[in-house]
Amino acid sequence: MNRFPAEWEKQSAVLISWPHNTGDFSNRLESVEQSYSIIADTITEYQPLIIVCRDDSHQQHIQTLVSNHKAIDFIHATVNDIWVRDTVFLSVEKEGAITHLNFLFNGWGEKYQHQNDNALNHKLLNAKPFKGKAYKDIDFILEGGSVESDGIDTILTTKQCLLNPNRNKGLTQWEIEQQLLENLGAKRVLWLDQENLSGDDTDAHIDTLARFCSANTIAYTSCKDPDDQHYTSLKYMKMQLQDFRNQAGDPYHLVSLPLPKPIYDEDGQQLPANYANFLIINHAVLVPVYGDPMDDIALTRLAECFPEHKIIPIPCRPLVHQYGSLHCMTMQFPEGVLVPAV
Repeated sequence: MNRFPAEWEKQSAVLISWPHNTGDFSNRLESVEQSYSIIADTITEYQPLIIVCRDDSHQQHIQTLVSNHKAIDFIHATVNDIWVRDTVFLSVEKEGAITHLNFLFNGWGEKYQHQNDNALNHKLLNAKPFKGKAYKDIDFILEGGSVESDGIDTILTTKQCLLNPNRNKGLTQWEIEQQLLENLGAKRVLWLDQENLSGDDTDAHIDTLARFCSANTIAYTSCKDPDDQHYTSLKYMKMQLQDFRNQAGDPYHLVSLPLPKPIYDEDGQQLPANYANFLIINHAVLVPVYGDPMDDIALTRLAECFPEHKIIPIPCRPLVHQYGSLHCMTMQFPEGVLVPAV
């Protein structure tokens, strides 16, 4: 039986895809690259990093922006978007061996061009450190940001994303659940009926809303302002989380993460800034911050969830202008999966 490791388990590396001046961030590339440089330098303090980039000149440019070159592998590939959480392999364990699962990707429900992103995993297989590793192609559309694992037998997700007909049209909830149970080795799926945050174009990815911090703890996006447009839906999500039970039949320990003050783009669209989009790595948790008074509250509450980890704030305000944040742009791989080429 497969097991989908939890994010807090020991990791071998993290992968990111570096933005390029032809991409969606071209109008604010400098500020985005500043965030990327901080993220890269922080990750390489703790573990190896894999950077997907376009070509030699792009790699050379990136090398001027990062510090710990010895901890970084570069892989050349063209991507449509840098949100590798949703396009790169999900890794499952079976009897101590890891298999990379290559699910289909359709641009978050055919919203965006995605041919290069859907082809990315097969390009990775031709490069160190993925070459020769076990993998499986799966004829099912699934994004990594849409599923959370407790590392035991439970998947947490949203109906709004996985049951959306723009993904696996024609499949029932039961059939979709069977795909999760079979491929990710889960025994149960906790379904949230939950709207997306304003500006979120993923149809309510779970990694913007509720995250396992341990098998018994869930940190979730919350709102205390009755005048905020998210107030009612997030209050309903809290009620659903309170009804969920862990493997022992007990309620989960719930930790609320506030919303930062609304951030808008040039067209007045509210962006999906949140603190649930944190990344757990070896011995540290990287937390998106936005230059907001709520930053410190979120950092304090996540420190209580991860007492053995260092909590590191990462400036992510530029990233949310393309509707994602820290977790969306990264993908971790379990221990023993990758032997870095460096």
